Amino acid sequence: MRGARLVLLTSGGLVVLAVSVAVTVTIGPADIGTADVWRSVSARLGFGDNPLPPLREGIVWNLRMPRTLLAAVCGAGLALCGAVMQSLLRNPLADPFVLGVSSGASTGAVAVIVLGWGGGVVSLSAGAFVGAVLSFGMVVLLAQSLGASMDRVVLSGVAAMQLFSALTSFIVLTSADAETTRGVLFWLLGSLSGAGWADVVLCTAVLAGVLAVCLAHTTTLDAFAFGEEAAANLGVRVARARLLLLTATALLTAALVSSAGAIGFVGLVLPHAARTITGSSHTRLLPVTALSGAVFLVWVDTVARTALEPQEIPVGVVTSLIGVPAFVAVLYRARRKT
Repeated sequence: MRGARLVLLTSGGLVVLAVSVAVTVTIGPADIGTADVWRSVSARLGFGDNPLPPLREGIVWNLRMPRTLLAAVCGAGLALCGAVMQSLLRNPLADPFVLGVSSGASTGAVAVIVLGWGGGVVSLSAGAFVGAVLSFGMVVLLAQSLGASMDRVVLSGVAAMQLFSALTSFIVLTSADAETTRGVLFWLLGSLSGAGWADVVLCTAVLAGVLAVCLAHTTTLDAFAFGEEAAANLGVRVARARLLLLTATALLTAALVSSAGAIGFVGLVLPHAARTITGSSHTRLLPVTALSGAVFLVWVDTVARTALEPQEIPVGVVTSLIGVPAFVAVLYRARRKT
């Protein structure tokens, strides 16, 4: 019965995601229908000739499709990381940025844009990824030196977040001109405007790997819900499992932030929403959370790029405007339960 429910939820989520992608690609100033999208995709996959004119084909395949797919991957990845971290750290407020990964990525990106680090060879995404990895490395070393408990990991993440946020602000204030500052701010708030197929392939590959690791440890995550001591009594190698899962989520967050900037509240709110459907079992929670995050960010990005057309709103601004009321509702719901 539980297996059938999982299949039903996953299949339904995949259908909703496919329809969402097909519909949102058609939304925009160019007159493109859903049938045009399917014909373009079918032709690219070798199932027929493409009847679309070159300009419309370019809009579908080179502009809107990679952006929409990257939104789906980022939404799925951020939501997945949030679900894992909330269970692993036993903290309902944990999200993918609690380990300082986002702040480190921001510092790396700003160092490339403003200071020109890398001599033009290192891209913005590569700089952001390096900064994210360095930040997470600092958290791991600091947490290990302090005892590596859950509280120490969170506090180390807060320290790294504040340090790299300060470095980012210092670099921007002392070295950037007005135009560069505007571009950096837009990226820091989250943007999918520069999405390309290379970003989609990279982030999808990292998401697939991390999702496989997390699904292989669903029993471990269920055990962590009862606390570290209880998990250890159930046969879980606590320190090893925690380091593996935190490293996996940090690397996925680094890859996503390096491609799309800092998009908040997806990893904080979506896992709570998914739990109302799936319950606490991570076998069901993780895939449903990933699919709900993908659908959510696909539609949020569509709103961000079309609401004030031709001006674009940073997608992180829209997720925050939606996420804050949603999170308040989650808090009130939790209060009523207690």
